[in-house]
Amino acid sequence: MTEQELAKHFLESALFSFRYMKDRGDRTFEQLDVEDMQWSPGLETNSIAIMVRHLRGNMLSRWTDWLTTDGEKPWRDRDGEFEPPPRIQKEELLQQWEEGWGRLLEELENLETDQLLGTVMIRDRPHTVIEAIHRQLHHCAYHVGQIVQLGKMRKGAGWKTLSIARGQSRQYRPGEKY
Repeated sequence: MTEQELAKHFLESALFSFRYMKDRGDRTFEQLDVEDMQWSPGLETNSIAIMVRHLRGNMLSRWTDWLTTDGEKPWRDRDGEFEPPPRIQKEELLQQWEEGWGRLLEELENLETDQLLGTVMIRDRPHTVIEAIHRQLHHCAYHVGQIVQLGKMRKGAGWKTLSIARGQSRQYRPGEKY
């Protein structure tokens, strides 16, 4: 595999992973109403609505003019992202979700493979573009996992799994013995 092929594969793999995570969030939101999205099991646990606002703020800050400016923009209100939002409609939360993901995915889709080893700044610290992508992958996976878990907790027995349901693994590996 050439360096160019490896770079292309990395970008395709990262985009696949981001789209997979977004899909898990989308499929969670399909099962929830706005009250579910604003619910929290405790004072120190963020609601899904707070995490949507935080992810949006993070993605907009990190991926706006990201090749030429620091990823922590002066206009971002990170602390405010963790304040409970005022009563908000589900459509508004979904719009915020789409806005953040749209920025991230558009920037990665337009990234050239020869830019992967370039340097970008995040909080005054240099990162290669590859490191910045990995940092975002970790951040999104962390919060999307929380979103899915909160959705599962909120829906209880009414939750529709996003993966292989319990007791059905053999259907996905026919011929394999356990």
